[in-house]
Amino acid sequence: MANKKISELTPLNATPDANDILPLNDTSVGTTFSVKVSELQAATQALASNLTDISTIAQANGTMIASNGTNFVSLGTIDGTGLSAIRADLGLGTAATTATPSEGPFVDGDKTKLDGIEAGADVTDATNVTAAGALMDSEVTNLAQVKAFASADYATAAQGTLADSALQSVSAGDLTDANFDGLEISGFDASINDQTGTTYTLVAGDNGKVVVLDNASAVTVTVPSGLGAGFNCSFVQKGAGQVSFDNDSGATTINNRQSHTKINDQFGVASIVAYATNTYILAGDTAS
Repeated sequence: MANKKISELTPLNATPDANDILPLNDTSVGTTFSVKVSELQAATQALASNLTDISTIAQANGTMIASNGTNFVSLGTIDGTGLSAIRADLGLGTAATTATPSEGPFVDGDKTKLDGIEAGADVTDATNVTAAGALMDSEVTNLAQVKAFASADYATAAQGTLADSALQSVSAGDLTDANFDGLEISGFDASINDQTGTTYTLVAGDNGKVVVLDNASAVTVTVPSGLGAGFNCSFVQKGAGQVSFDNDSGATTINNRQSHTKINDQFGVASIVAYATNTYILAGDTAS
């Protein structure tokens, strides 16, 4: 065959002979090689076989396919059981996994939330704490008291909105110095002790009370010892029976400017005040 350009060669017919030779130009090395038709046919058949393998393997839905260098093979079914085999085939062991978190897979928006978290975020950082509207321990001067604060220490709605202005319930026993510091005592009502008998002996609980004596017959009020200096009590003779005061057989002393020992008459009022231990003054609407 005379030398010809490739463009001048006669095209290969539809059924070439297996021994026909074709020129192939390898542009990477700039050399032309000869290849028999039979060699090309063998290579084509191998490729067709591989493509058939791929088609067959792929028919099994959910199968992972890979080439082993000669043929295409199935690594295994992508399910709970096949994943272990696939990881082993790929040499990954148990390092690779597609397990879903117990609380469920990520949903839209989760990545945006994660992107908004400061890198190396420190919840104890003063800037972050302040931004959250909280206080650092170092900012609280009475931290121990704050941590020890009990619900009983809070002011109630009835007492006031602030602890330092809350109204507190105060009993007489809370005034340890017995001093109202010059403030008036308002809204005070004395307790009434109603007595309907013909005799009555004072007790410490009568201090500051009004004893109302109501009987048609004479009534005797005994003033015992031990009531203490400062004891004071008022008496009202409500009934017709005249009220007289007894010094408990001399255990106490009852003084009166006119030496009176009785209330003058019905609806009369008198008081006794202990200005010293077991020593009293009787004053008011009195009689002998």
